[in-house]
Amino acid sequence: MLFNAKEVFFAPALPLEDVFDPTGAGDSFAGGFIGFLESQQRYDFNAMKQALIAGSALASFTVEAFGTQRLSALSSDELETRIKAFSDLVHYKTL
Repeated sequence: MLFNAKEVFFAPALPLEDVFDPTGAGDSFAGGFIGFLESQQRYDFNAMKQALIAGSALASFTVEAFGTQRLSALSSDELETRIKAFSDLVHYKTL
C-alpha cells in the first residue's frame, strides 16, 4: 500500500501457481522498489506506484525457487513481461 495526504494506491501480491521459498521476498521487493526509483530519478507518487509494481514483480520471482536460484537465472525480458502482466492485473495508470 502506498499513500500520501491526497492519494492511495494498493497492489496485492502477484498471484502465483507455486511458491517454493518465500525467504528473501521482502529484500527483493525493497531492492526492486529502490532500484526502480533510482533508475528513474523521480520520486513522485506515480514513480512510486511503478516502483511498487516493479518491486513486487521482482519478489514474485524470488519465491519460485530456493534462495537466489531464480533471480540469478532471471532475464530482463522475463522481468519486463511480469511487470507488464502485474500492471495489467492492478489496472493502474501513470501520468
